[in-house]
Amino acid sequence: MNRARKTLMEKLFTEHGQALVRFLSRIVRNTEDAEDIAQQAYLRLQKLSDEKELDNPRAYLYQIANNLAIDQLRRGKLHTEYVNQQIPAEGETVSDDHADQQSPERVLAARQQLQSIYEAMDSLPVKCRQAFLLHRSRGLSYTEIAREMDISVSSVEKYILQALKACRRRVDSP
Repeated sequence: MNRARKTLMEKLFTEHGQALVRFLSRIVRNTEDAEDIAQQAYLRLQKLSDEKELDNPRAYLYQIANNLAIDQLRRGKLHTEYVNQQIPAEGETVSDDHADQQSPERVLAARQQLQSIYEAMDSLPVKCRQAFLLHRSRGLSYTEIAREMDISVSSVEKYILQALKACRRRVDSP
């Protein structure tokens, strides 16, 4: 990083660091998470500013931080919903179907389903597969994928929808 960019990053951190953490704390309602997100935002801004000249670095910083916070909230919501689905409701009994879950038939069915998904992925165009894997395996948001692949968010949405449809067709077909 050249000296001017380093100075810019130091200035942004000095002048806006605490304000950014307060801004993020209001969104995620946790100071430690806000500090982590702020740090991620600075790192992303640094990468971005290495690639091109930024008109308004502070605005970019806050936008990056806001997007990261929203992504974290979404992941947290999905996690909570998943956990709530796994916990039995009050009054329900917990059955021990662990043995049933590990039956040879279930293992075989799961392997066949996974093979179908691999085949669906192999049949996709490269950009479609790349967008889907960036989203599912690395957990990137559509905006982050668009930036990384240098395409529009709309294209990312279309690619991921196409991948999901291909997976569904493969899994549902006999």
